[in-house]
Amino acid sequence: MNYEKHLYDTTFETEEQMEIRTLARKYARDKILPHVEKDEESQTFRPEIIKGLGELGLTGIPTAEKYGGAGMGYQEYTAAVQEIASVNASYAVSVCVSGLPQVILSAFGNETQKQKYIPKLASGEWIGAFALSEAGSGSDASSLRCAATKNGDHYVLNGTKLWITQADVANVMIVMARTGGEGAKGVSAFILEKGMPGIKMGKKEKKMGLNISHTMEVLFENVKVPAENLLGNEGDGMKVALSALDSGRITISATALGVARSAIEEAIKHANMREQFGKPVLDFQGVGFMLADMITEYHAAKLVVQKAALLKDQGKEHSLAAAQAKVLATDMCMRVTTDAVQVLGGSGYTQEFPVERFMRESKVFQIFEGTNQIQRLVISRALKG
Repeated sequence: MNYEKHLYDTTFETEEQMEIRTLARKYARDKILPHVEKDEESQTFRPEIIKGLGELGLTGIPTAEKYGGAGMGYQEYTAAVQEIASVNASYAVSVCVSGLPQVILSAFGNETQKQKYIPKLASGEWIGAFALSEAGSGSDASSLRCAATKNGDHYVLNGTKLWITQADVANVMIVMARTGGEGAKGVSAFILEKGMPGIKMGKKEKKMGLNISHTMEVLFENVKVPAENLLGNEGDGMKVALSALDSGRITISATALGVARSAIEEAIKHANMREQFGKPVLDFQGVGFMLADMITEYHAAKLVVQKAALLKDQGKEHSLAAAQAKVLATDMCMRVTTDAVQVLGGSGYTQEFPVERFMRESKVFQIFEGTNQIQRLVISRALKG
């Protein structure tokens, strides 16, 4: 259709990035889309979807080939995530979250840890999780209370984590726990494996969206963690967490782009097809200008996300760019999906069309990986002399 050349513009992408995008798009539409409606309703997560993405090399895109990854960059990674998210945000989030342990282990793990865990995560055979948040420590992550006490050749871990994505299906979980005094310097990072005695799943959150992706309470009751599962040194935990969050903000921004694009496409198709007063509703400025703003904001956000991914690939400082991308892309996604519902009118408010799901899914993008209020704090601090 005429609008596709504008919506699917790849002006600033390399041939390799476009190939990754095409590969991810085909898999998402062939293997994920047929199950979305049923699985959203039943809240069913399919591990085989992640394994299938892994077989195509899409679950370890920025991970080094030495450890079973594709050895590419975040520009390719974000292209793939967008395509998965355009079909279903839950699986895009799953890929992003399972990528965090790979990022962490690549940067902070020793060679034994890298060889043991990264290849299985990069292949999609294993699923990863990241456990930082607690009931009393969300944005103020360094105030966490979950504690790990050294006892000979192991640590004993006790505490509770909240809002942990896919903890119930994860084979590997990176957990932040307090090993020292108050504040960031007292936090350390540990590698936990599925099946360790004392790890228990608490409640599964009832959410307004992302129902295929399970969000769990995780209980740790005297979990014996081998000392060799400490990442880096004691006290490195917040450094580990913040490094992962910088990466996660880029991929969550890409997830928002994918959802927004699908919402815009649904709105454009409806506005061209739906007639009132003898002409398509797109011809009315109230609708046409709304769509013009939606697609313009989408492309602006996409460029900022591409910039953040490029800076990371070049090994340059990217924390500020990641924060800007997260704010711009996720706020844009919330506005665009809300407007898409409005364009579809009464139909948009029904489950017959996916825009109501896109709108529900979008809200959490402004919250996790650091709220957008925290991102604005990061950005404003960079302006200080």
